[in-house]
Amino acid sequence: MAQTEQLVELQNGVATTTSLQVAEAFDKRHDTVLRDVKSQIKEVGSTDLWSEFFKKDTYKVRGREYPMYRMNKDGFTLLVMSYTGTKATEFKVRYIQAFNEMEEALKNQPALRLPQTNAEMLQVVQSVNEETNKRIDEVETTVDELKDRFGLPASQAKSLEQARKRHIVTLLGGFESNAYQHLSGKTFRQIGGDFKDYFEVRCYDALPLSKFDEGMSYIKAWQLPTNLALQVRDLNLQTELEV
Repeated sequence: MAQTEQLVELQNGVATTTSLQVAEAFDKRHDTVLRDVKSQIKEVGSTDLWSEFFKKDTYKVRGREYPMYRMNKDGFTLLVMSYTGTKATEFKVRYIQAFNEMEEALKNQPALRLPQTNAEMLQVVQSVNEETNKRIDEVETTVDELKDRFGLPASQAKSLEQARKRHIVTLLGGFESNAYQHLSGKTFRQIGGDFKDYFEVRCYDALPLSKFDEGMSYIKAWQLPTNLALQVRDLNLQTELEV
């Protein structure tokens, strides 16, 4: 739909977005966003005040009209203040950048002349979106660099350790196997050393976040070296003969 093709649009010389665009960007149902807008309107109370932030509007689907809200930067900020999580934060930043770029572009129009025609407005929007996309690329590049600079969060480091333990239990024949009882410590040291050498890190949680998936795949594909595999086979075979 046209309403969701860009984050921020120019409406009567004001940078705005809509409840539809917010719903799509934050992966929410539109009726949920409408409810959130109405909740904010109720909390603000004063009609004169909230009408500056939110304006009722409609959009069409297959010829039928449905309600939506159009909001300025202040309305958007008020609405999404309670939206949390990594993805929500990322889109808050993108929207704020888009609003700022749109407002800056409007300020820099010759003699503060606002667009007068749809074509002029479209030209401004396209220019702002291009600059916004450039800024987003710069932010994403910075995020990737930070991912490489810092190690894994505790939850992901724990996921690697749990995957390592499950894999070793399987390779040694189970918790109750003779090989696990005698060789688990040696095997843990072996896979740990191989992992650190391969990724050139001192410990699991020092692995760059950007390499988490590669680290998980490495652990799941890791195999016992020949000498250790032979010891495992002999120990487990010895158990079977004793039985």
